[in-house]
Amino acid sequence: MSQSHQPPAPSFHIEAPAPVPASDSPGLGVLAAVAAAVVAAGVYGWIISATDRIGWAAVGVGALVGLAAGKAGGRSPALPPVAALLALAAVFAGQLFGIVLIFADKLQVSVFDILGQGASPLLEVWKGAADPLTFLFLALGGYAAFQTSRKTAA
Repeated sequence: MSQSHQPPAPSFHIEAPAPVPASDSPGLGVLAAVAAAVVAAGVYGWIISATDRIGWAAVGVGALVGLAAGKAGGRSPALPPVAALLALAAVFAGQLFGIVLIFADKLQVSVFDILGQGASPLLEVWKGAADPLTFLFLALGGYAAFQTSRKTAA
């Protein structure tokens, strides 16, 4: 009786690829945060015009800006404060854009007609309408951006 000798089955050992180290790219983080700030400001302005009031969406503006900065820029220590400043600007711009949309609707004119009047009248309306909640939501947007950027850095 002959025993057939079979060669051992080939052993395949496949290693998982090493994780890609997180790269810090603050320039890309700032660019992503600026893009997110522009989009978020527009959406926030639309929300303000639809509800005729400022609100908690400012926190979402900040979170979106911070998320973009953290995910795209990595762990650069400069990104959280930059994201906070950009979020403050985005919340402020969203508030101004909301005012523009409200006036355009009430006066039955185009947004460009309102914007064509310049920034001074728009800032005067904002100052007249500003109350403690206006500044609270500005601060909350900046804080949300700072914390989200710091915690989501890849």
